Amino acid sequence: MVIKEDILYSAGASIKNYEPSEFIFTEGEMPNYYYQIVTGEVKLNNYNEDGKEFIQNILSDGQSCGESLLFIQKPYPVNAETLTECSILRLLKSKFLALLEQSPRLYLEISSFMSQRLYYKFIMMQNISSQNPAARLKGLLDYLKSFQEDIRPYSFLVPLTRQQMASLTGLCVETAIRTIKGMERDKIVKIQDRKILY
Repeated sequence: MVIKEDILYSAGASIKNYEPSEFIFTEGEMPNYYYQIVTGEVKLNNYNEDGKEFIQNILSDGQSCGESLLFIQKPYPVNAETLTECSILRLLKSKFLALLEQSPRLYLEISSFMSQRLYYKFIMMQNISSQNPAARLKGLLDYLKSFQEDIRPYSFLVPLTRQQMASLTGLCVETAIRTIKGMERDKIVKIQDRKILY
């Protein structure tokens, strides 16, 4: 969790519920709120001129979205779209910034969280620049598994669909599926009941 819920409520946050496939914010809008997911999953995405979706990230319970844009006067470069039913805490930008001014410790925690996001972006940019689909997918899996304590082979259940993995790595879903099967043959991943273990 980025900020404890009781702190957000005491600062004036309110909860908003969303259905699957609803937009929390859209590309080009100016940021007016701090958003923190209480329950559910949200994808940060873009659509190219042909309508093809590119998923930037998938967020879940306790994570925030779009917070870095609250510090600059720039529009959102991505959409935040719900994947599941979601309950999301919203706090007005002015109240969010006032909350940070009152708590230097909270400011450091937000800075640490944003640094982790920036690290993810660097890792993903490095992986996406590879022409090798297996390297792209392995880079994504390495990043996701890096937050787990158990690093033994096949100890990490990948929480993404093959479509989501393809979108996160800039691959078409057929290439991702074929590559994952090859990674299984090479004993990089194990597939059990259609679930990917890394």
